[in-house]
Amino acid sequence: MSELIADYGLWILIWLGCLNLLGFCLMGFDKRRARREGWRVRERSFFIVAALGGALGTVLGMYVFRHKTRHWYFKYGLPAIIIAEAAAFGWLWFR
Repeated sequence: MSELIADYGLWILIWLGCLNLLGFCLMGFDKRRARREGWRVRERSFFIVAALGGALGTVLGMYVFRHKTRHWYFKYGLPAIIIAEAAAFGWLWFR
């Protein structure tokens, strides 16, 4: 499996970078819309982006924009996704 990661490493980094940037921007966008009482981003969307690899960016956006920090499922769920993704990556890498 490490050969697969080595072969597609750049694409994996681009994928993760884009998803983390998307998660960060979604938090900022939703915070802005919350202040203006406009259309909001579904909470499910944050978790989908996080589960696809953008959990770190979503958590960073959560604390930078101070948005969704009171919701327990964001406060504990998103870091749990980071841990699960790191464990899965480690398992694939050292397999």
